[in-house]
Amino acid sequence: MTDALHDGHEPAFGEADLSNCEREQIHLAGSIQPHGALLVVREPELLVVQASANAQAFLGLVAAPLGARLEQLCPDLAARIRAHLGDALDVLPVAVRCRVGDPPTEFDGLLHRPPAGGLIIELERAGAAVELAGAFEQALQRIVASASVRVLCDETARIFRGITGYDRVMVYRFDDEGHGEVLSEQKEPKLDPLLGNRYPASDIPQIARRLYERNRVRVLVDVEYEPVPILPRLSPLTGGELDMSLCFTRSMSPIHIQYLKNMGVCATLVVSLLVGERLWGLVACHHYQPRIFQYELRGVCELLAEVVGTRIAALESFAQSQAELTVRRLEHRMVETISRDGDWRSALFDSAQSILEPVGASGAALLLEDQVMTTGEVPSTDQLREIGRWLDRKGLGESGGPGLFATAALALDEPAFAPLTGVASGLVAATVSNQAGEYLVWFRPEQVRTVTWGGNPFKPVMIGNSPSDLSPRRSFAKWHQLVEGTSEPWSPASLTTARLIGDTVTDVLVQFRSVSMLIAQHQLDLVRGQVQSSDQAVIVADADTRLLMTSQAFEALLPAGAVQLERLEDLPRLFHSPMKVLRRLHELVSRAQTWRGEAELITQDGGARPVLVRADPVFSAPRKVLGFVVVLSDMSERKAADAARRRLQERIVETHRFSAGRLSSRADLIYQRLLSSVVENAQLAALEITDGVEVSRMAELVDSVRSSVERSAQLLELLLQHSASLDRD
Repeated sequence: MTDALHDGHEPAFGEADLSNCEREQIHLAGSIQPHGALLVVREPELLVVQASANAQAFLGLVAAPLGARLEQLCPDLAARIRAHLGDALDVLPVAVRCRVGDPPTEFDGLLHRPPAGGLIIELERAGAAVELAGAFEQALQRIVASASVRVLCDETARIFRGITGYDRVMVYRFDDEGHGEVLSEQKEPKLDPLLGNRYPASDIPQIARRLYERNRVRVLVDVEYEPVPILPRLSPLTGGELDMSLCFTRSMSPIHIQYLKNMGVCATLVVSLLVGERLWGLVACHHYQPRIFQYELRGVCELLAEVVGTRIAALESFAQSQAELTVRRLEHRMVETISRDGDWRSALFDSAQSILEPVGASGAALLLEDQVMTTGEVPSTDQLREIGRWLDRKGLGESGGPGLFATAALALDEPAFAPLTGVASGLVAATVSNQAGEYLVWFRPEQVRTVTWGGNPFKPVMIGNSPSDLSPRRSFAKWHQLVEGTSEPWSPASLTTARLIGDTVTDVLVQFRSVSMLIAQHQLDLVRGQVQSSDQAVIVADADTRLLMTSQAFEALLPAGAVQLERLEDLPRLFHSPMKVLRRLHELVSRAQTWRGEAELITQDGGARPVLVRADPVFSAPRKVLGFVVVLSDMSERKAADAARRRLQERIVETHRFSAGRLSSRADLIYQRLLSSVVENAQLAALEITDGVEVSRMAELVDSVRSSVERSAQLLELLLQHSASLDRD
């Protein structure tokens, strides 16, 4: 399924073909699956303005629903709906159990409001009661105990198959290019395995992925169903199509239905896995006979998916923190080497494993100050210099550039490098300064490998005897692709580590160049430009504390109109708590005592900008101070991450508070026990989420955990309210 004919037209539901299905308006289906009925009512009088064509027969109504008030059609449903009219109903649908029709029959109704207005009511025949507490608690313990993403995916597949009873359950992860891979699978023994299969990104259009982010659970009961139209098609409230994004009965795209038929699948359940508001993957369940899956079990699956997503976030963040620890050790060795040998580069290259193993590379090269240092298997010096010039042309080293470039197929990016395939099919380059040609580069050799696809991804369209026979591919047998000219792909963890090492080398390089400026005064003009243009906020002073220079990044931290600084003793006036800063500077100058700590710069509006201070004396000989170097690092984003953690803890405390009057005492006990399990998982995630390579993203990640806790609490409360209503009825 491809977007080859991109004419800008957005095909209506059911009118797309394989050339434009990427843009099919699948949320405007205008029809439902026949295992339920749908009503749209105008508030507050609850007048039915749209209804599925099967509503009267499916619900056992005496009169046609269109134009009638709910109180006349089904008084019990109307009464239960009115209790929720004050709710938002725009993100999580609310379920009610009601009796409808003649004779009265029990139905589960799901209520939500589409963006353009009105109230959508979807009704399905009531299912059997579900024992929520035991199954959920046991599953949660297994999820939290999973120590890696791979183990977690295996557990998730087992849990979902046990709960749902579908013939096949797969945990499916998307890569950076949108392709999917089956990481884990549980299935009936007679079925062929799909574990390890990859599926091209085109199998799931972007518009479908966006819907997966909003509507977390989707069910197809029977691929052979006849769609039931909604009447009238256009909403009398808006004059447009009804937005069915959150409808569980919404019809599915005919192209998707044909895709499933080609696979031999009769019914599906798909549950979204979101990590930090990003669609990480799916739990895809296939059944080979029609299968109805009731509301309460769908709610349990959605709740479990929230917990799994939180656990994935914690595990991925822990991997980042381990990478950061490795890089800190490398930084410590570089600083020690400067003190011992007067240079830091040998710490990178004396032991090949210290620079190669953290990134999983076979060779590395440092291009710096027109010199080349290497370790492991790398191209020749001339070839390395050409790679540096190529990276310059890509703008990698420019101010504001990406700072990191990675490829697993260098010869595809630049055919001139095809002769290097044996040692440099894969390349990761990190800038170490904003000067041209200064990079730290890692290499991987070609790895001829076989990629297993679920069917041939390069032949997705099958053509019959006429153009109307266009269909998604019909073969899903394992299709093996021999991949040459590429290396093993760089994992997110490897790229995170490479970026961290590059940032560390950049920091050490700035400090080293600052020291070189003090030691070699005759090179001052050359080095000054390099240091001043650095992205680091640096202050250099001589032994008498006179300021020799400050970097542009430091000047940018100061409020407009700040007093000109001449000596280190002038710095305290820029800070809140100036006496504390003055005391630490006095210890630096009088005792040559290093300062590592936090302080707060005064901002333009009188506020505070948190900074990390690293101040060091520079020695030209034992006990002979040559000068001082002060480096300030903006801590605003780290503080934001800390604030997000505090908000998470505060929200956890608030979530734990429960008004016993809203639920029955039995439901209250179940709620408290289940919510405690959810909160424990969230607290564990919060502890394992530590500041990684991109500090600004950590606040968002912690906030996503908080949002997941809130959503989980809402889901629990809605499920238990529903169960409590069954007990009362």
